[in-house]
Amino acid sequence: MRIAVGSDESTPLTDAVVLELRRRGMSVELLGALAEGDDPRWPEVGRKVAEKVSRGKADQGVLFCWTGTGVSMAANKVPGVRAALCTDAATASGARRWNHANVLVMGLRLTSQELAREMLDAWFSTPPGEGEDADMVARLAALDESYRGVKAH
Repeated sequence: MRIAVGSDESTPLTDAVVLELRRRGMSVELLGALAEGDDPRWPEVGRKVAEKVSRGKADQGVLFCWTGTGVSMAANKVPGVRAALCTDAATASGARRWNHANVLVMGLRLTSQELAREMLDAWFSTPPGEGEDADMVARLAALDESYRGVKAH
């Protein structure tokens, strides 16, 4: 599996997650502060990871910033991306099942390495839901499409 990983800051948590993803046999592409010479500002990091996922150059993404909200907002601007800011394994599992999330977001401030591993376990072991779950994701996509071209005030 190809995973795009980005952060606006390189920390022991980001290092641990990258090592864990590689240990699981995943191909990891680093972006932002994790890649030498790349733009580390959170709006750019969120966009770049999301574009990799949206364009099929990565199967999924993992993002970090101090709270996780900034990169989540940036990533969710990219069509086809459903970035989920997760704080525990149950939320990560639910985001995959109910929302078909394809970008896992963690906050650098409060996420421990152990909690990150638990979220990765839940994220990668939970398939996207079918039936009503898939219908809700289709409704979300339709909502997004209904606002294409609409300018904010």
